[in-house]
Amino acid sequence: MRKKGTTDLPLHGGNAPRWLFKRMVRLSRGITEVIIEDFGREEFLRRITDPHWFQAFSCTIGFDWHSSGTTTTTCGALKEAVDPFQHGIAITGGKGKASRKTPEEIKRLEEVFSIKPTKIDELVRNSKLSAKVDNSCVQDDYQLYHHSFIVSEKSEWGVVQQGMKEETGYARRYQWLSSSVDKMVEEPHEGVSCDQKEENVLNMTDTESRDARKVSVDLVKDNPDHLRKYLDEGGQTVLSDFETEKLEMPSHHGVLDMDLTKRGWEVLERAYEIQPENYEELISLEGMGPKKIRALALVSDLIYGSKLSWKDPVRYSFAHGGKDGTPYPVDKKVYDNTIRVLEEDIEKAEIPEKDKKHAVKSLSSYLESEE
Repeated sequence: MRKKGTTDLPLHGGNAPRWLFKRMVRLSRGITEVIIEDFGREEFLRRITDPHWFQAFSCTIGFDWHSSGTTTTTCGALKEAVDPFQHGIAITGGKGKASRKTPEEIKRLEEVFSIKPTKIDELVRNSKLSAKVDNSCVQDDYQLYHHSFIVSEKSEWGVVQQGMKEETGYARRYQWLSSSVDKMVEEPHEGVSCDQKEENVLNMTDTESRDARKVSVDLVKDNPDHLRKYLDEGGQTVLSDFETEKLEMPSHHGVLDMDLTKRGWEVLERAYEIQPENYEELISLEGMGPKKIRALALVSDLIYGSKLSWKDPVRYSFAHGGKDGTPYPVDKKVYDNTIRVLEEDIEKAEIPEKDKKHAVKSLSSYLESEE
């Protein structure tokens, strides 16, 4: 299981007009059928979770190259275009309320694809865990609002999900592929790309955070009561808090802020009772959100000197690089291959000639925007 990359995009309002969306569905279906017929379902998953190919594909079926709608509407078009019974691929989830229906939609695939119940449970877990990692373990201030979980009849899967940073109005896309990594919580990024790079991002998936992940689990497995002196319920103490004539400083005070309501401590106590075996189990627990993950990481650093990664896991360009070498030189081989395979797929697709010409024109516009 491997995250394929992230993409930062400016947020654009409005919806795709119905006439355009219908054409997007038709084009999506035609191109998808060609890929599955010629290369198989695994190749479709590989392409749709590749940030470069996904971006070019979304532009080909009708989007501006930098619109945040490339994620939500393209996934919506694919969900309508792809028939699980016909194509052996299912697109579950979606934007907003639709994302919360992902687990029940995955469970329906038990009959559609004859997947064993234990495998269905694993798929549901992977769907939830991928969202938890991007929302809580990579603390980049992008709140997820879209989650598409794509499943093949052989239980292979991919994720295309997106978060938004309200203060900047930018959206960031995260993409995963099941066949590419062993651990979802360590170095899951293969192709990371975006227009904005954040500063001081607590990245618990980085290899540098490996010890902190282990210590975080150990801290919870040991009775969490011993954490109280490090996690201050009242916040940092200042001199103005002392109004007596004789100033008596406390022997110890908390150094970290955390959600220390009764509910907050109950989450840590429940984790202690469960005794999670690893970091994946720890972060999967209900209520184990960004604040608690961050607090445990900081305590790990404070007590044991466990190194933390503060690097944003992005490559700082959402497409193929820039001709001036900024943020990095164009990878001509990847660039040309993306265009070539899409042109071939369009040509083979059983869609009206008018739609083929429009798709090629859109792809050409995307190509010009990158030159």
